[in-house]
Amino acid sequence: MRLASQQDKPGLKVSVIVTGISLCFSLTVYISLYYVAFYIVMTGLFALSIYVLMYTLDPYEPDYQDRLHSPGKRIPVDIFYNMSDQHKGFNQLNQCHPVLAYNDTTQTHTNHHSCTQGHYFFQKKFEAPGHTKWACPFTQSMLGNCSGLEDPSFGYNGSEPCVIIKMNRIINFLPNNGTGMAPYVNCTVLVSMEYFPKNGTLDLSYFPYYGRKAQPTYINPLVAVKIHLVQEREAKIQCRVVAHNIAYQNFYDPYEGKVIFHIRASS
Repeated sequence: MRLASQQDKPGLKVSVIVTGISLCFSLTVYISLYYVAFYIVMTGLFALSIYVLMYTLDPYEPDYQDRLHSPGKRIPVDIFYNMSDQHKGFNQLNQCHPVLAYNDTTQTHTNHHSCTQGHYFFQKKFEAPGHTKWACPFTQSMLGNCSGLEDPSFGYNGSEPCVIIKMNRIINFLPNNGTGMAPYVNCTVLVSMEYFPKNGTLDLSYFPYYGRKAQPTYINPLVAVKIHLVQEREAKIQCRVVAHNIAYQNFYDPYEGKVIFHIRASS
């Protein structure tokens, strides 16, 4: 008598193969379900962490504002123009054209809130339309002879060009520590000049600035400097905004709080 071999039992071989296939399929399903559940949990945790992070952020004010303590001034560094060739002076005229956004009619419709001159405009509540805060108007006509209303060339067709100075925005920045003195632009140059508005003042009613979302209609106050190059056709000018909280004597950054530029006119 001999023992039956595996070849003598074909039904056993088929059963082993079917069992192996079923086992592999089951393992594959279990592993797939495990990874599906794993990634669902990880996605949920990630979404929860983002939600908690966004919930703690103030949509109206950045949490970290340590990169800019003292606002800078915006102005082209070198201004060279030809009094008789308007095409060559076109690039210099471009730096004055943003005042067109300060159109008197536009500002009357956009920023019609009555602001008290000479005082900070503090706003604790969102009382303006659309859950925003009011912004004080600054009109083009306030720039006087540098408004472009009477002289669209802003003086670049002669020897009395205008330079527009704008101070960068910092949220909740107050130029003075309760002194009540408005900041003003002061330029050092050997030639004569005029300031618009009068005395180059940036009125306190434009401070503090509450951010783009809180004050979507806010516009920067401007100061226009009309330089009289009657005898001298070239000048080196240094301008700064004089205020208690605006630094300008920084050993590590000699250009903080002020701007130095050259202007030259040719005929």
